Amino acid sequence: MSSSFVHLHLHTQFSLLDGANQIEPLVQQIKSFGQPAVAMTDHGNMFGAIEFYRKAKDAGVKPIIGCEAYMALGSRHAKKDSGLAHNDYYHLILLARNLTGYQNLIKLSSKAYLEGFYYKPRMDKELLKEHHEGLIALSGCLSGEIPYLIGQKDMAGAMAVAGEFQEIFGKEHFYLEVQANGLEHQRIANAGLIEIHKKLNIPMAGTNDCHYLKKEDSHPHELMLCLQTGKTLSDPNRMKFDTDQLYVKSTEEIAPAFAEFPGAVSNTCRIADNCDLQLALNKTHLPQYKVPEGYTRESYVEHLAVEGLKARLKERPSTILPATYELRLREELTVICSMGFAGYFLIVWDIIRFARSRGIPVGPGRGSAAGSLVAYALRITDLDPLVYTLLFERFLNPERVSLPDIDMDFCMDRRGEVINYVVDKYGKDHVAQIITFGTLGAKAAIRDVGRVLEIPYAEADKVAKLIPNQLNMTLQQALEQEPKLTELINTDARIAELMKVAQSLEGLARHASTHAAGVVISEGPLTDHVPLYKGANDEIVTQYTMGDVEKIGLVKFDFLGLKTLTMIRRAEALINETHPDQPPLSVEQLPFDDVKTFDLLSSGKTTGIFQLESSGMRDLLTGFKPDRFEDIIAIIALYRPGPMDLIPDFIKRKQGKVPITYETPELEPILKDTYGVIVYQEQVMAIANKVAGFSLGQADILRRAMGKKKPEEMEKLRVKFLEGAKNNKIAEKKAEKLYELIQKFAGYGFNKSHAAAYAVVCYHTGYLKAHYPTEFMAALMTTDMGNQDKIVGYFTECRDLGIKVLGPDINESGKNFTVVDRAIRFGMAAIKNVGEGAVESVLAIRAETGPFKSFYDFCRRVDLHKVNKRMLEGLIKTGAFDSTGAKRAQLMAVMDQAVEDGAAAQRERDLGQTSIFGDELSGPDTSATLATPPLPAIAEWDQAQRLKYERELTGFYITAHPLTRYEATLKALSTATTVGLSDVSDGKEVKICGIIASVKSMITKKGDRMAYLNVEDLHGTVEVIAFPDLYKTAGDLIAPERLVRITGTIDRGDKGTKLRGVKIEPLADVQTQSIKRVQIRLTDRPGVSDQLPRLRDIFTRYPGNTTVSLTFSMENALEADTVPLPNHMISPSEYFVADVEEVLGKGALSLLS
Repeated sequence: MSSSFVHLHLHTQFSLLDGANQIEPLVQQIKSFGQPAVAMTDHGNMFGAIEFYRKAKDAGVKPIIGCEAYMALGSRHAKKDSGLAHNDYYHLILLARNLTGYQNLIKLSSKAYLEGFYYKPRMDKELLKEHHEGLIALSGCLSGEIPYLIGQKDMAGAMAVAGEFQEIFGKEHFYLEVQANGLEHQRIANAGLIEIHKKLNIPMAGTNDCHYLKKEDSHPHELMLCLQTGKTLSDPNRMKFDTDQLYVKSTEEIAPAFAEFPGAVSNTCRIADNCDLQLALNKTHLPQYKVPEGYTRESYVEHLAVEGLKARLKERPSTILPATYELRLREELTVICSMGFAGYFLIVWDIIRFARSRGIPVGPGRGSAAGSLVAYALRITDLDPLVYTLLFERFLNPERVSLPDIDMDFCMDRRGEVINYVVDKYGKDHVAQIITFGTLGAKAAIRDVGRVLEIPYAEADKVAKLIPNQLNMTLQQALEQEPKLTELINTDARIAELMKVAQSLEGLARHASTHAAGVVISEGPLTDHVPLYKGANDEIVTQYTMGDVEKIGLVKFDFLGLKTLTMIRRAEALINETHPDQPPLSVEQLPFDDVKTFDLLSSGKTTGIFQLESSGMRDLLTGFKPDRFEDIIAIIALYRPGPMDLIPDFIKRKQGKVPITYETPELEPILKDTYGVIVYQEQVMAIANKVAGFSLGQADILRRAMGKKKPEEMEKLRVKFLEGAKNNKIAEKKAEKLYELIQKFAGYGFNKSHAAAYAVVCYHTGYLKAHYPTEFMAALMTTDMGNQDKIVGYFTECRDLGIKVLGPDINESGKNFTVVDRAIRFGMAAIKNVGEGAVESVLAIRAETGPFKSFYDFCRRVDLHKVNKRMLEGLIKTGAFDSTGAKRAQLMAVMDQAVEDGAAAQRERDLGQTSIFGDELSGPDTSATLATPPLPAIAEWDQAQRLKYERELTGFYITAHPLTRYEATLKALSTATTVGLSDVSDGKEVKICGIIASVKSMITKKGDRMAYLNVEDLHGTVEVIAFPDLYKTAGDLIAPERLVRITGTIDRGDKGTKLRGVKIEPLADVQTQSIKRVQIRLTDRPGVSDQLPRLRDIFTRYPGNTTVSLTFSMENALEADTVPLPNHMISPSEYFVADVEEVLGKGALSLLS
């Protein structure tokens, strides 16, 4: 190896936003240079170690796993109180020679995060002494302790430290690191290092501190440093490297630079020879579940499954023969036990059993695990796989050994309790969450690089918008698909540079975060296998990503928080409270055949229903009209890009408009449920099994090969498929056709087990809404309490369902939304400035001593240490005391006086004073017997003022919505609602009517004023951008509480859909000008003769230029329309509409523009 050179100091993209080397191109470059090995030394972490190890091995290059450690100046435990600055640390290169070294590196890196973190993960010399075995150390770059001391002209200190490191690591394993980067500071350091080398005989090693791959990458790397530090390229104070030499050099380029340093090049090969790390990948380290005495793990799973199945079939009798269940259970148990997964099932069973025992809602299962009868028997899943023809092999395939993967859904609020249980059971050092890296996506790369290059936002945004909205879209693919992008690049040099730099940075890891669901549990302490990291909320997280954690043989479990489960549990509790006379409802016991539920789904009124809320889904439901549980499974599977094309044909088959045919009779039992269309992966497997005699395990391998489109593998399987079909006496032409058919659908097919498990949650929410709409909506509103946008839509939904939403009430409200007399009562915790603790104390006092009789009574009885003036103000302004007969304005006037009065009453009570008659002053009626001062004679606030306060304090208009009186006009005057904007294509013009909820105005760099408006209609909210041109023309309309119509174009960015305003008009003016004709419907029934004079009266009160015509409905479904009435032209203002509706009822008139 002596003629070559090995890079021992190299940063990959996992030195987040500092290194720009992606691992695959790096190892290919090293291989092309003929260099035998390469080290990876990221800043303070080992994030990429496994990916680097695998890819280097695959390329035939020896991987050396290392780390550029941050060394604390003194002890790693010294933090902010010791006067340290954020950058007080030295660097040191550590390389693992062997498995012991790798394990010590894991422990050092973990302790640096868990014990020594202060701005950076720091270790100290005490830790190095403890974990030095198997490691080689290099003295580091200019930030190393030795070069730093040399630069400070402290040669004696530098010598002492060099001696210290040599003692820690041993003479053979400590090297002085020299670099040739052309920097003056480095020249001084190198001279000092040669001196130490001569005096102490410590060997030297040359490195290049590589941060990027090729010399020309130094410019993109500079931009990346700007991204990291939030600076622009023109900023004189930005962090930058004063050299463009930090690239991965060939031996020929680098060797001459080290000519004056004896052994600096050959020692790199000596070190590489010394390193030989062999990792045992793909060997599983399952945590061991302790079983009761007398059982093995296998016999215990079997015992639980057999008993569990008996109980299941007793609760839910099935028409399938018991023998069929027994056979399937035996087959599954054989596979599970022979593959060594009995322990895995017991761990999941135990976790779910714990959650159920604590009353924590658990989902019915998700993913392919719903195909396992053992999982159903153990109550891990809640869907009988035999009834819905779900396949075990889709979950665990005996012919393809891979770990099972059971994802668990828990109630969002209580997921933490389940994780804590696992930590307590298996030990804190055996359980961690999993890291994930946010990468620079195509659009983000364009926008971020645009900012650093100071390209105006609008121009960079225009480029970003041309990139198609597809998952995992790359800039290269975008250039191939979008001719306008290529045109821009060819005509504008700045955009060409933007694209070039963005392409070199695209896909780089930019920050670490915690995976939403993954939890890893290990047999021994985790740091025997994986380095640990500390997340943003102090949670312990693995430094390896999910894929790498599995590669080193650790088992991950997914603990997902599902908000819908929380909502269902709340709805059940409300239903059982409001219907004490009925047996308690539990959705888990509902049969899947409720007509009312299917009617609701078919009507498309699916606000709040799991997975079926989007407008596209509603259209699908109203066309499809599901009437059995299998239809819901199919809808969930079909409503995705790709299979959506099948929907029209699918609906026609269901409705009998297209005959259902099968290629061969064998297909009928497999495809009958989906009207002859292949929808599920399981159907692809079943066809291969029935037609070609594949085992279900082989059929699963075929499905995977088709999904991944691997041509060689597919060709082999095609031959096998045709042979099998031939043996089953199926004609070759037909077999070819069937193979092509399943190949087409394999890419589309969805995992039926997953769709079926989610269909359960979807059906449960549908059932609750169909039978108990009020309780359902109250639970939904509590669950989304913080999401104003959603709750606005829920208010409208309640109005459409005829459910009243009542404001907060001091004697009726609970903490959350509750149901009172078939109406929904606002929860007190939904009011701003009202803390949960304070609400709980008020509710406890109310429960103990009865309702509050007046505002004074309230102030005397509650704990005024908890209930402060801001909370009282919130309760008054939202109408919580209206039921005591007092006006809101009066109570605001006496609030201070009432608080003083209450405080005095409480002081007396605390002193335990008694009255003259000797009775204690603490009974329920005490405060009532004290005189209540009269309230001042003040007029109540007008409706606009009351609504403004309600909106300020709850985010909503409770007593009325300013737009309701326009409801009839909104449809005629707008082309879209806020909820439908996500379905409108980008750049398209729309008109929406709404009320301006808030305005954030700002001054542009040119000194012009612009604003961001939050506009609310009856369905939700949208952000509207008013650029300076619009602000100049419509500035006086841009104010909170204004009712307006906004014309704008859809602006779809990474953060959702906004509107770019083009025109703003007052709604009242638009209404009066746009409505050309009013049509009023009269029904032939007693009383119509009284209505006509009242109508004529209204017409004369609102004269204008709009014509009126009448429609008469007769009993026998006949209708007669009049011509426009000759002597009546009206002005269709909101007051006109309100007066007509008062006489004829809501919906009696149509406004036509």
